[in-house]
Amino acid sequence: MPRSLVPPRDEIMQMMERIYRYRMTTTSGGNLSIRDSGGGIWITPARVDKGSLTRADIVHVAADGSVEGRHPPSSEFPFHQAIYDARSDIHGIVHAHPVALVAFSICRQTPDTRLFHQAYTVCGKTGFAPYALPGSRQLGERIAEQFADGCDSVILENHGVVVGGTTIAEAYQRFEAFEFAAKTIIKASQLGEVRYLSIDQLLQAMSRHVTLGEFEPDEPTTQEKELRRELAEFVRRGCQQRLLISTEGSFSVRLDDHSFIVTPTQQDRGTLEPADLVLVAGDQQEAGKHASRAVLSHQAIYDRHRHVQAIAFAHPVNATAFSVTDAVFDARTIPESYVFLCDVHRAPYGEQYAQDGRIAERVSRESPAVVLENDGVLVTGDSVLDAFDRLEVLESTAEAVINARAIGEVAAMDDGVIQELRAAFHLD
Repeated sequence: MPRSLVPPRDEIMQMMERIYRYRMTTTSGGNLSIRDSGGGIWITPARVDKGSLTRADIVHVAADGSVEGRHPPSSEFPFHQAIYDARSDIHGIVHAHPVALVAFSICRQTPDTRLFHQAYTVCGKTGFAPYALPGSRQLGERIAEQFADGCDSVILENHGVVVGGTTIAEAYQRFEAFEFAAKTIIKASQLGEVRYLSIDQLLQAMSRHVTLGEFEPDEPTTQEKELRRELAEFVRRGCQQRLLISTEGSFSVRLDDHSFIVTPTQQDRGTLEPADLVLVAGDQQEAGKHASRAVLSHQAIYDRHRHVQAIAFAHPVNATAFSVTDAVFDARTIPESYVFLCDVHRAPYGEQYAQDGRIAERVSRESPAVVLENDGVLVTGDSVLDAFDRLEVLESTAEAVINARAIGEVAAMDDGVIQELRAAFHLD
């Protein structure tokens, strides 16, 4: 793992800003910490607005217990210390109160991460700590017991969640994936029975391996530079809009008939820059980089459909809720949805991992989006903007349908209305 050259103060401040911006904690809730190489702990302060945290607010508690900072450390410092004492491999901790995981905590349940391969892999072993007074030694002991037992992501009864990682970045990724799984389960439960993956299915995704040759690309053209900039901006926006999560999903754009630019594997999608993206040409990738493990699916779609200029594999929570149930996603709900999406088909689990290009058969001009069983959605477009727009429409429609089911029966538009739309918008 590359060494981080960012000071702990800045890492904590930047991560808390991200958590707060994504509405995964409140002004007064949550705390983050980092254990440094000297055994000291850097931690968020007590009673300071999490929405306007500065680097000067971060508190350092040295290994001898002395405190440096203009505020006292978080009142939850005892359980951070207890986790670090229990696990020598943990150097970053995230504790917060995201609404979906809090819902599980007050129902005394733990989300089943077998919902998706990525959640199962990223979150690690999950646990549940019985209630104890916040800030108390007893709470620290109960949480530390779970971590000592090998858990990495722990629900706190009637409280929230705490996750640990080898770095604060890894802890955040676990936290985000755990909350995403919890949200999806809650949304999917409103659609029908939630489907979980078997160990064999999880291994199918976890064991996939893509081998590409490498090449040294020529000096990038102006077109390539522009496409890299545009793609990086939309990937970061996708994370901000909660259409993508930092550890999962891939986005690409066609450069020409023989090459495309795609997101890398195992890099935080929320911080990608144009230089991080990977140029792929034929069966080779840009030297020194690793393309998304979905690269062969992207390639198969571009090869089969010359009109496709951009592709997104994504996990917006409401659309993904359809992917983990047998509920049919019907775009015939509002005119915009049908015009943008037409008929959305479903692909069986694992088809996108196959190296025979079958997934390319699921999309067409008439069906630009596909629900992937237990793996989110696939969307294609005539440009990066077009694919992103369709992804937003797909997610908005899914959310509206789920909300509508809480009110009454969903009424789809009849065939006459659909034919009128197809004629007016030249969909035939």
